[in-house]
Amino acid sequence: MAQITAALVKELRDKTAAGMMDCKKALNATEGDLEAAIDWLRKKGIANASKKSGRIASEGLIGMASDGTSGALVEVNSETDFVALNEEFQGAVREIASLALAAGGDIEKLAASDTANGKSVADYLTSLIAKIGENMSLRRTEMLSVSEGVVSGYMHNAAADGLGKIGVLIGLQSSGDAAALQALGKKIAMHIAATSPLALRVEDLDPAMVAREREVLSEQARASGKPENIIEKMVEGRIRKFYQESVLLDQVFVMDGERTVGKFVEDEAKSLGAEITITGFVRMGLGEGIEKKQEDFAAEVAATLKDS
Repeated sequence: MAQITAALVKELRDKTAAGMMDCKKALNATEGDLEAAIDWLRKKGIANASKKSGRIASEGLIGMASDGTSGALVEVNSETDFVALNEEFQGAVREIASLALAAGGDIEKLAASDTANGKSVADYLTSLIAKIGENMSLRRTEMLSVSEGVVSGYMHNAAADGLGKIGVLIGLQSSGDAAALQALGKKIAMHIAATSPLALRVEDLDPAMVAREREVLSEQARASGKPENIIEKMVEGRIRKFYQESVLLDQVFVMDGERTVGKFVEDEAKSLGAEITITGFVRMGLGEGIEKKQEDFAAEVAATLKDS
């Protein structure tokens, strides 16, 4: 049997918000398989469908840059949130975001890009580490482009222009008025920031994830004791709800609470007199998946494991 460490229990708790002993039981029952343990907890009704794995905060800033038909996001991390208020750090993230437009989403290319002071992005951050006295890192970058139309964006919890904690880009392919498309794109980007969809369309969802969701929902439905034919209908209904919650075009648009995002775009296209196609989106939240040091909690977990 795999060793159930304090770190593994903590990771499962972070991802599910379940209690420590429940997490330990789940890991023992699944021989340390983290993903199987999440499903075990969900089947027992101890944990909800987990979208919490990206909620562990880190510090720094998300930077955004756009030129109309292209947009880029970067995440630059720091040790404390005080650095995010530092004007020199903000200037660095803003410049890195602008360079990301040319890097095309390639993190290595971006790190090697020359900044205005003649240093590469990587060397520039190294010099800032020495100057500010805090570790920093260029974590990731994403880019979107359209051949015609706009790439619009939105920055949530903005610390300054183009800098914040959640950045969203959305590509709108259209021959319509650029200013109108930008305004439309910002509304949808704000929706994405709030709802964090998993995919643009149902067919874009990971089939393995859908299969796993269906399995969990089936186990939950069987716990009701109902006949298999009723269970099948229950599962299909819950899968439809999962799609409505997880797929951008099927989500109810938060700004009116009635139309789906897909219907909203369709209606706006008619008003604009030009077809509009959402080509893709990127949502980047600061610190998604990065653990902050939590010594007291780790000690608490270790003590629990020792005494159990």
